Amino acid sequence: MAAAIDKPIRFGILGCADIARKVTRAIHLAPNAVLCAVGSRSIDKARRFIADNAPHTSTEVKAYGSYEEVLDDAGIDAVYVPLPTSLHLRWAVAAAEKGKHLLLEKPTALCEADLDVILAACEAGGVQFMDSTMWVHHPRTAKMRELLSDPDRFGQLKSIHSVFTFCVDTGFLQNDIRVKPDLDALGALGDEGWYCIRSILWAADYELPKTVTAHRGTTKNEAGVILACGASLLFEDGKVASFHCSFLSNLTIDLTVVGTNGTLCLHDFIIPFEEGSAKFSLGTKSWFNDLVTGWLSLPSEHIVTTDLPQEACMVNEFSRLVGCVRDSGSAPEKKWPTITRKTQLVIDAVKASIDRDYEPVEIVV
Repeated sequence: MAAAIDKPIRFGILGCADIARKVTRAIHLAPNAVLCAVGSRSIDKARRFIADNAPHTSTEVKAYGSYEEVLDDAGIDAVYVPLPTSLHLRWAVAAAEKGKHLLLEKPTALCEADLDVILAACEAGGVQFMDSTMWVHHPRTAKMRELLSDPDRFGQLKSIHSVFTFCVDTGFLQNDIRVKPDLDALGALGDEGWYCIRSILWAADYELPKTVTAHRGTTKNEAGVILACGASLLFEDGKVASFHCSFLSNLTIDLTVVGTNGTLCLHDFIIPFEEGSAKFSLGTKSWFNDLVTGWLSLPSEHIVTTDLPQEACMVNEFSRLVGCVRDSGSAPEKKWPTITRKTQLVIDAVKASIDRDYEPVEIVV
């Protein structure tokens, strides 16, 4: 049962990170959500954020000078938490203990042990958990899943290859929280690798790999934070996957999924080239012409349109689930914390492999 439009999910936001601007817009666009409060360590910063990013409702959105005040507000149903990863454990648990449903920015935790504490708090509090990986909510993703499940057009999954890189400037390398060991110690692995690993798990229908082996040549800054890395994943049935992520290479967002009969490709899987539509290609039973000077048939191109940007689709789905809990007494949906935990397990395995001189690391559930 979806949340009623006349009873939207009332959101609070903890922190004024840049990504919160995008989610604020998403809350505004989602038909079943409304922003009610923004908390910051500075009330002036919270007020400026509201004025800049929610001017259409700025007189109705409360500004708080602490995160605690947002959590203590009885008029808030759910919170979005875009704080540095090192602060997630404290504030995600605090939100769950206050009965606030939790939309948590990725990477969700520094390690599996921390995430398990967060998820246990959510379960104990009866609140819905979801991480904010937006692309999985785009209608394109559902269409791709439909084709990957087609035994004739795609066949049996054999390999997955994912890349997410962008080239940052000196200011980023010196000042961004994603290169600070006390704020986001996972660096590029947590920021970009999270998406790559999620795409691999998604393509494998969330089957965990058997072993993970990091690629040699990991790049770190002087503080030991990862700036570029990659890994190979081996599954029980022999299928393989690989990914590469980097703060030091040109913007690339590629995903290739190969089966016995088909190959699915896209070049913008995390952020579509265009907000209102997204493409991907599928080659089926491909082969060369007689002289091997070209292909017999070209991959088919598929275009999926959407009225809502993917981040608003995410907020809409999260709010629907929260509404089911709040208004109908339903149990929180367990799919999303399960997917998050699997992603975190692989993140941890990649990091462990790097730390162990690139030895294979077995995934233990």
